[in-house]
Amino acid sequence: MVRDLPRADRSRLSAADWERAALEAIAEQGVSALNVEGLARSLGVTKGSFYWHFPSREALLDAALKRWESDVERELTTEAETPTDPRQRLRELFRRIAHEVQPHRVYAALLRAIDHAKIQSLMARISQRRMDFLALAYRQAGLERAAAAHRARLTYAAYVGFLQMNVHLGVSRLNQADYDAYVEHVIDTLIGG
Repeated sequence: MVRDLPRADRSRLSAADWERAALEAIAEQGVSALNVEGLARSLGVTKGSFYWHFPSREALLDAALKRWESDVERELTTEAETPTDPRQRLRELFRRIAHEVQPHRVYAALLRAIDHAKIQSLMARISQRRMDFLALAYRQAGLERAAAAHRARLTYAAYVGFLQMNVHLGVSRLNQADYDAYVEHVIDTLIGG
């Protein structure tokens, strides 16, 4: 985190530094725990540094959520070294996303705050975009339109359900080997050979 920066670097925090720190705080403690004093303390700066970039906590929350949304969009559309076979592309996408921890932690925290109007609309947008993206990917892999839409919904439900089980329901977490085996099982089940 930014608190590990030398003192001179801390005094030059950007709005992006505050946004990233806000997302980390949301992931660790939830949306309701986000506050300027706590962030300033964790970053090793004064509240004045915050007000140089943002007029209020809500403005920071808006900016952090916008950053997270654009990061999520980029996460889906990253095509570096992507295989040309549509099924293999899906497999690689699932593996990559399965091992990106921070976005999942933020997502889980936002699910806990789903009654917040800004977060509800954000999650609805992101969910629809992800399902649309998956439906297209399944169509490219050979499924008919309706089947691709159903498979996309099922895939997304498996993702959200897994997060809910691990974060909100307190189901025992899998060790790394079991998690990797689970991811491969999900891939085989949802994509097939």
